[in-house]
Amino acid sequence: MKRVYIAMGSNLSAPEEQLHNAVQALAQLPNTTLAGVSAFYQSDSLLPGQPRYTNAVAALDSTLAPIELLDALQAIENDQGRERLERWGPRTLDLDILLFGDWLIDEPRLKVPHYQMHLRAFVLYPLAELAPASLQLADGRTLSDLLAACPFVGLERLTPAESHQ
Repeated sequence: MKRVYIAMGSNLSAPEEQLHNAVQALAQLPNTTLAGVSAFYQSDSLLPGQPRYTNAVAALDSTLAPIELLDALQAIENDQGRERLERWGPRTLDLDILLFGDWLIDEPRLKVPHYQMHLRAFVLYPLAELAPASLQLADGRTLSDLLAACPFVGLERLTPAESHQ
């Protein structure tokens, strides 16, 4: 059983509802238990001209292999209308594996820890609601180190975590 952290984001088709639906779908994954969900946050898109994103992080305990979990996450995205038209384009749902236990994964389809999580306040602050600050990534960095280098800028906390679990 591995503790896995999943970043969730949406900026199309009622983003908060998309995240609520994603949480329900994550709770139904085989050989997996939903262990927690952060509050929802709003942030500006990384690219100009796109609607604001709603983001959160979910914690899962799973015995699925990393690629099995990735396939399941992409199926959830597809079920919720995800279209991959452009890199970093607007989306109904984006589910990314941030951390998979203490594993370092470097495969063509999957890089863990997520290669840009250290730059994204909209990932780190929701993650900090679920993981201890002492959490150590496979590369030796701690969550507290990442938070210290990534200020809480451009984020708006929307709902308490208890409201959607």
